[in-house]
Amino acid sequence: MSQNDHSHGSPAAASGGHDDHDIRAHIRGYMIVFAALIIGTFMTVWVSYIHFESVAVTVAIALLIASVKGFLVAAYFMHLISEKKMIYSIMAATVFFFIGLMGLTVWSMNAGSIIHIK
Repeated sequence: MSQNDHSHGSPAAASGGHDDHDIRAHIRGYMIVFAALIIGTFMTVWVSYIHFESVAVTVAIALLIASVKGFLVAAYFMHLISEKKMIYSIMAATVFFFIGLMGLTVWSMNAGSIIHIK
């Protein structure tokens, strides 16, 4: 009898070390995130029909909703929520530069910004 023969009959070995409760908890978490993404999509469509005075406000709201949805996808479906500090530091740098680039985009849309001075 080999070393691995004693684990073939156990239910934990058949499910990769996860019991039924753990699997149900993961599925429940995925379903909650899925529902949140569906709600976020409906919010995006709903907000698109609202007229805001400023284009910057419109862009900021759209980016906020998209950022929350992107975080949910990255954190739960890509399993970044349980990763090490290095992943979070890289993600924080990415968020920093994304916010900076979006800030420059919104700033450049202002007719009085330095980029439009001739």
